[in-house]
Amino acid sequence: MMTKQFEEKNHHYQKRINTFLADFLTQHYSKSNRLIEAMSYSLLSGGKRIRPLLSYATSEALGLDLKQADFIAASVEMIHAYSLIHDDLPAMDDDDLRRGKATCHVKYDEATAILAGDALQAMAFEVLTLVNTDPQIVVKLIAQLCQSCGAIGMAGGQSLDLESENKQLQLAEMDNIHQLKTGALIAAAVEMVGILDPKCTEKTQQALKKYAYNFGMAFQIIDDVLDIIGDAKEIGKPIGSDIGNNKSTYPAIMGLDASKSAAIKHSKEAVSQLQHLPNDSSYLRYLAQYLVSRKT
Repeated sequence: MMTKQFEEKNHHYQKRINTFLADFLTQHYSKSNRLIEAMSYSLLSGGKRIRPLLSYATSEALGLDLKQADFIAASVEMIHAYSLIHDDLPAMDDDDLRRGKATCHVKYDEATAILAGDALQAMAFEVLTLVNTDPQIVVKLIAQLCQSCGAIGMAGGQSLDLESENKQLQLAEMDNIHQLKTGALIAAAVEMVGILDPKCTEKTQQALKKYAYNFGMAFQIIDDVLDIIGDAKEIGKPIGSDIGNNKSTYPAIMGLDASKSAAIKHSKEAVSQLQHLPNDSSYLRYLAQYLVSRKT
């Protein structure tokens, strides 16, 4: 499949998840108020939707019904949206722009932004309760998401990241932070689809796990690179924020060229796991390869 076809597929799936999210908000939160407006503002503000794309790509590779994948894609994107709201707060990264627009606390106010993030987190678990499958599988999906976004996942990684400011970290410490802060939710987007598939073997689930780990590492390394050499207009937020916050980054530890090489290595390792998947995994391959060439 040519790159143009993958780009069209990206657009198709981005439109699919955006429609699902908008419809869910309309159907379940139809009585609008300031809080729901803030939730909608952040959740429907666009973006690459990398995590939902991963869920759809994994569904393709496992031969699953995309109507079930919608719920997983939505749940991880809701968690991601909540995390961005909180990351941008003055107590965290103190950012004014996100995706080229005012951040939630700037658009509304700090208290509303905190509550919008809290409500989006709760909504993510509400979405998973609606998956039409065995209740035991639903429980496993909820447990996976809990672990991925809690103290031993994304929130724990964010905490370690804040503690690392003004410190010089070792590479292993950096890897651990980003496995949790960024990688855990990326892993959930992939592994939860495997949980949904009753035919998914242990070998296949391990392949998904290794793919997601390497994808997450490549994603974060390139994020750090773009914070130095990226275009603020393309990225939609100021660059150099990591340096401004005195955070350790991959380029600071490894150098820019070595960071780019490390991202490519992780991308290739992710792709190497696809041979273990039962159906067409070309879209997962494309996403892993896209990482190392992205500009935003």
